[in-house]
Amino acid sequence: MDGPKTKTMELAAAFLRDSIKRFTNYKELGDKTLTQLEEKDLHFQPSSESNSIAVIIQHMHGNMLSRWTNFLTEDGEKEWRKRDAEFEASANYNKAELLARWNEGWSCLLNTLEGLRPEDMVKTVTIRTEPLPVYDAILRQVAHYSCHVGQIVYIGKLIKNEQWVSLSIPKGNSLQYLRSVKKGEAKQP
Repeated sequence: MDGPKTKTMELAAAFLRDSIKRFTNYKELGDKTLTQLEEKDLHFQPSSESNSIAVIIQHMHGNMLSRWTNFLTEDGEKEWRKRDAEFEASANYNKAELLARWNEGWSCLLNTLEGLRPEDMVKTVTIRTEPLPVYDAILRQVAHYSCHVGQIVYIGKLIKNEQWVSLSIPKGNSLQYLRSVKKGEAKQP
């Protein structure tokens, strides 16, 4: 007989699986954007108060390594992290180095999530000494990373302008796309 504990574990397993799926989708949006850009584009800064894609990658890399290294046992804000330095424009990194940082951060995150168990969702972790249930810490990072991936996509669209290859349904094609999905000719983006 299925009891409340079984249902709770099923929900926790589904949450974990869906979180991995969402993070993977955001990484793919970033990957598809980065593929369209040249090295110089990664260092383009839209305004003096804006970050370049390179700076966003530096920040995400530092945040991901800090948050997801020893996730269940250490505060998510590691002493070794140099957060302020993540926001300093650095032309020192070429595209290959930036992509390596991008991928290293995402690997740390996804490997950690894949190693969690449903029962871990109700454990408590800390971020900057704030106690959070694991599921809430995951939600916090989904929101954080999706925001930064959105910034990367937006800057990429600014740079590429008419040469931008849409990552979703191109403008003006919603009805055509919906018809093709209903016919089984296309899958959801």
